[in-house]
Amino acid sequence: MRLSESFFYTLREDLKDEESVSGNLLVKSGMFKKVGNGIYMKLPLGQKVVDNVKNIIRKHMNEAGAKEVTMPLLLPIDVFQKSGRYELFGPSIFQLNDRYNRPYALGPTHEEFFVVAAMMKSKSYKDFPYTLYQIGNKYRDEIRPRLGLIRTREFTMKDAYSFDINQEKSDKSYQKQYEAYHKICQEIGLNYVVVRADTGIMGGLLSEEFQAVTDVGEDILVLCDSCDYASNIEVSKCIDEENENNEEKLKLEKVHTPNVGTIEEVSNFLNENADKFVKTLIYKIDGKFYACLVAGNKEINEVKLGKLLNAKQVELAEAEDVIKITNANIGFAGPIGLKIPIIMDNGIKYMKNFIVGANETDYHYKNVNIDDFKPEIIADIRNIQEGDLCPECKGHIHFKKGIEVGNTFKLGTKYSSSLGLNYLDENNELKPVVMGSYGIGVERMVAAVVEQNHDEKGIIWPMNIAPYKVCIVLISGKDEKQKQVAEQLYTELINMGIETILDDRDERPGVKFNDMDLIGIPLRLTVGKKVEEGLVELKQRKETESQLVTIENVKDEIRKICC
Repeated sequence: MRLSESFFYTLREDLKDEESVSGNLLVKSGMFKKVGNGIYMKLPLGQKVVDNVKNIIRKHMNEAGAKEVTMPLLLPIDVFQKSGRYELFGPSIFQLNDRYNRPYALGPTHEEFFVVAAMMKSKSYKDFPYTLYQIGNKYRDEIRPRLGLIRTREFTMKDAYSFDINQEKSDKSYQKQYEAYHKICQEIGLNYVVVRADTGIMGGLLSEEFQAVTDVGEDILVLCDSCDYASNIEVSKCIDEENENNEEKLKLEKVHTPNVGTIEEVSNFLNENADKFVKTLIYKIDGKFYACLVAGNKEINEVKLGKLLNAKQVELAEAEDVIKITNANIGFAGPIGLKIPIIMDNGIKYMKNFIVGANETDYHYKNVNIDDFKPEIIADIRNIQEGDLCPECKGHIHFKKGIEVGNTFKLGTKYSSSLGLNYLDENNELKPVVMGSYGIGVERMVAAVVEQNHDEKGIIWPMNIAPYKVCIVLISGKDEKQKQVAEQLYTELINMGIETILDDRDERPGVKFNDMDLIGIPLRLTVGKKVEEGLVELKQRKETESQLVTIENVKDEIRKICC
């Protein structure tokens, strides 16, 4: 790639509307261009990075025995309605009608349509196993696209689906894909962990996420100091030390707490620690109201709450509903005397003489105990916190942030049962096919690599996915000797199969160096005045120092690093 003849540009200033390092650098380096909220175009260098990631994914999918297909992006709505997922997607699905007023969607995901494809093959138990995959675009009307390429409305996904006759065989297919995902992440050069996660609208028996560890990730990863426990905070179990609380129960007392409503305000007013309070939050769950109780220094986990009630929709009640239910202003809700079901977090079982709202404006109850009200359900409904006990080894928990770059699901028969994907077994009996699902977000993976590999100058691409492996910086195009050496090395490296940039632009050396650092090419070869001595300068992007190498030996040095 000769820059003097190519579509190439960089931006000098940081972007004001990019809130992540990766979003800023990928746009600033001219690899991507933001054209709308959550919508990006891929420009030549960015396209090459994406293609390199795709090629690594494709290699390992093929080695795992999966076969590639291409699914349509324009999908009939009725298939989602038949599977029962149309309502779950809600407003996140892009919808349109054709000229005959028939409803379609821009594909948010393709599980149902892989089932449609599988129906053409899956008649007998002899037809299994097999796995299909595609690498294509997905469309989701995100409420708040953010963090550059990490959460967008249009994105590239590799999604694969395995088809088997029973769960035991499906587990083997799952394991193949699971191992392929490890190989993909390792070859791309990610620092990652695998965590248990919520199955969400995918449903099924198990979900595991491949999370790139970064400072900017959307997900909170729950890790143990003492064992290999790893989970997304959404599904991480909370356990309590079963210490007997020998505190003597005191007499229930209503106290006047004027103009205070938050835990902090009441804590300061009553001169009590936050762990002496129990919060009462009113939730609307599938149209029914519940009072959910958690210790004052803890937070409700809405995913756990939804799983507990097998709910489709979990949301905090509107202010007017809370006021109507509690007969009090916001901030004074409590469990005593409420007429709606109460769900209490497990941890409250070990509390005595705690403080709650009195369901009366400007009043709280002190010295409350669990025999003062009647919870309908007692369960784990809170978020785990740093320092809590590990659910597996009783070690201690710490958090990291992560970007979910891949996920694997054991779907069971969720989609085959709803859509009628069956086969005849050895006894000529009709059985549902057992499925697995496996996704990778391609641009997310690119963004995660940048989040993990950058400095104040720009991107530092790992060799395997860099758009080019070497950049030759020609200091002076007017110097015939420099020009001749640069052209010679460029041609020889290309012939060696090493993708190379020749920066032959009429720009100052500092501009060229800054641009090459910004776009993150792994190796920089500078052809300048030292050519008169038979030397060129070789520098790795990830290193601070450069070295002088003879023109005769430089190709061998590059081969050692690149190949």
